[in-house]
Amino acid sequence: MGRNGASSEGALKGLDLESRQMVLDTIGQLKKRLLTQEKIFEFDREEIFPEETIREMLGPEIGLQLLMIPEAYGGLGGGARDSCAVTREMAKICLGITTAFFAIQLGADPIIVAGTEEQKQKWLGKIAAGEALVAYAVTEPDAGSNVAAIKTKAEPVTDEAGKITGYKINGSKQFISTGGYADFITLLANTPEGATFFIIEKDTKGFIRGKGEEKHGIRASNTSPLTFTDVFVPVENVVGGVTGEGLKQASKVFGYTRLMVASMALGGGEAALDIVIPYARERIQFKTPLSEKQGYTHKLIVPHVVRLAAAATYIDEVAERLDAGEQDLEVEGSIAKLFATESANKAADDAMQALGGYGYINEYGVEKIKRDVKITCIYEGTSEIQQNIISTFRWKKTRKTKGEFYGSIADEMERLETGCNDAGCRYLGLAARALNKIIFLANDHRLTREQFIMFALADMMMHLEVAASLARQAVSLTRDGNPDAEKTRVFSRLFANEVADLVLRNILKILLGSGVFEPEKISDVIAETSHAKLVDSYRNFIADMNRAADIIFKSSS
Repeated sequence: MGRNGASSEGALKGLDLESRQMVLDTIGQLKKRLLTQEKIFEFDREEIFPEETIREMLGPEIGLQLLMIPEAYGGLGGGARDSCAVTREMAKICLGITTAFFAIQLGADPIIVAGTEEQKQKWLGKIAAGEALVAYAVTEPDAGSNVAAIKTKAEPVTDEAGKITGYKINGSKQFISTGGYADFITLLANTPEGATFFIIEKDTKGFIRGKGEEKHGIRASNTSPLTFTDVFVPVENVVGGVTGEGLKQASKVFGYTRLMVASMALGGGEAALDIVIPYARERIQFKTPLSEKQGYTHKLIVPHVVRLAAAATYIDEVAERLDAGEQDLEVEGSIAKLFATESANKAADDAMQALGGYGYINEYGVEKIKRDVKITCIYEGTSEIQQNIISTFRWKKTRKTKGEFYGSIADEMERLETGCNDAGCRYLGLAARALNKIIFLANDHRLTREQFIMFALADMMMHLEVAASLARQAVSLTRDGNPDAEKTRVFSRLFANEVADLVLRNILKILLGSGVFEPEKISDVIAETSHAKLVDSYRNFIADMNRAADIIFKSSS
């Protein structure tokens, strides 16, 4: 399996398309043998962590974990696009099983990012050989998503000459995926120099793995509390060999790991729609199939297909940027996670509704997907944490660039509109300029102190950036004469309307809800943000919904 060379995809990190497809085909085979629907339902029903099955998937005959390990340490050297594709496909089978694999990747990330050469050879080598389940131990009972608030301490231990030989660790961690079964963990603890990652093996004295939590969903995964009482860790197990770098190391992987969670959610949401769309064609109600009823298709199906298509496009775009070597994509990771997870959660919820009573029983599988996918809105940083990150960093970026950041998106959308006037680009350009205006207005009136307003800004920022990605794809496919061009343009128009609608509503929330603006000022801002022009995005909206429904149900037949 080789890397991309100077191919049409350019010099990007990762597997060639044929090699990636081989990995995806392997997952398809797992669904027929190790991860049949009957077994998945059993794992869920009995709350079984299928350790034997997972270890078999790590073994020499399958070796799925090799995708994430660099070639130098026995892996395949997969990139972000590869991991996203594989994670998405696995999540269609079971999010619980996928979580166990994600835990291995997450646990390995601090070593991949910052480990010494000796640490990489030893610990990544163990993972590549299929000898280790791994856990990422950061979250604490009182800290939650606030990594900087951890209390677990690592005190240096010295020999008679005063040389540090290791660290004694005390504290606890909570909600650790695969924590009860991991052969080693990467633990974040505070040293005198600051937060530091340590590698701790499972049988280390004083390291206690608690009973697995009973969970609402992802029951095929293990989630355990961990406690540490005078746990001695040798100095050679300090990740990177330098203390105090843990927060920087954690931040380096957020853009990547949150993209993986976005892909997990995307796969789960798509799995739910893959059940209800065929059902709608076959289910006859009042002499016609549900697929021909607008109250069903336009409410319960089309909006979710569009959003998940937008999420997939944005995830692919960010993954390609990572594979091209871009750094500092933490905000993009947050946008991908927030949008994909919330969209998938809503899609699964409406999928239950779409099946009626059948959606509420285990046999159809949708109620399990709904229980499973909810966790993606919580772990690796809650939706609210992502909203904080997005609004804070994009607000600062807008100020620093004097509006150029969203101004450049507006300019791009206007250019695309000239070459393709039916992908909704016009409204995205207007929305970007309106967003710029409202960000500066909030800044000038100190409204950024109001978290509700920051969340309103975050939702506009997120939707606009995701929509711009979908519009780019629509225009690109159109220029290439791709068979999917019309479908993508229809989806892009519909999503551009959703963005315009959100911007219209959230601007009014800020202007009227804040209570700081006079009526004349409100009228001026409404005019300056092209309120009336954004409303025009509703033109032919129902016809577009009808066309989207035709495309969705025709392509799935």
